[in-house]
Amino acid sequence: MTVFDIKKEDQGDWFQFFTSKFNMDTGEVDYDKPEEDAAEFRIRHPGPFWDERRKDKKKEHKMVLNPSTRAMERVGYYPDLSPAENEAENADLWDWVITGFKNVLSAPDVEMKCTKESKLKLIKMAVFMRFLTRVIQIQSDAGVKSKEESKKK
Repeated sequence: MTVFDIKKEDQGDWFQFFTSKFNMDTGEVDYDKPEEDAAEFRIRHPGPFWDERRKDKKKEHKMVLNPSTRAMERVGYYPDLSPAENEAENADLWDWVITGFKNVLSAPDVEMKCTKESKLKLIKMAVFMRFLTRVIQIQSDAGVKSKEESKKK
């Protein structure tokens, strides 16, 4: 029997930080391998965060004309947030996604604490945001592969 502690605070997978560069020739991002003794970050996939947020939001509906069938159809959508609400929601998202730091230095020999403020400073850095985006993509790909493997069995 397997037990999963879903209330546990330290959820997520540990990833060593790797740098990246935008390749102007190909228009793609080139990822480097993690360096020895690189900083590590515990990251969890943002899917459950959005699922939880959507539970509390009211969906609005309106009737719109479907141009191909020429019939009226009921469409549901979530209303747009104000810029301040959108910024707060994004801050909450990154605070939820990043759950741990190891060996992260903000200056020589000054270890950075895993706080909401430090997380928000990190995501403003393009190289960190590319790292975070790639990690979430890796987690998504792993989830898809495990679903495909379970269907084969």
